[in-house]
Amino acid sequence: MMYNPGMENYIQQLRAYHLKATPQRIAIAEALDAYGHLSVEQLYNLLKKKFNSLSLATIYKNINIMMENAFVSEVKLPEQKSVYELTKEAHAHLRCNSCHQVWDIHLDLDEIVNSASKDSSFKIESANLVLSGVCPQCQRG
Repeated sequence: MMYNPGMENYIQQLRAYHLKATPQRIAIAEALDAYGHLSVEQLYNLLKKKFNSLSLATIYKNINIMMENAFVSEVKLPEQKSVYELTKEAHAHLRCNSCHQVWDIHLDLDEIVNSASKDSSFKIESANLVLSGVCPQCQRG
């Protein structure tokens, strides 16, 4: 099961992943849906305006529970803190070395994993492909 981007009913989506639809989790889902990829600190800075008593620990706790239930996925970035996104079909990421933004790019990860596995005889259990470079906006700027 994957999150259905653009779907407005976050409560139903959270429940479909066996998660209690708390106001904080709904707000996390909304923020990740709107911004795509956010660190825990970015989520905290966005949501503390809405929830006065929100702590960083609350964000970490909710992100971990949402990851355990596969509603949210971690994107590990080289030399940078992880960011999180709503779980989607398999894809890779582009990361700008200048502005540090992250974008999805749809590559055939199955083909890459199968080729790597065949060439190395390595049993690959997961893949996290991040391509780093400079985005078009930073190239202009």
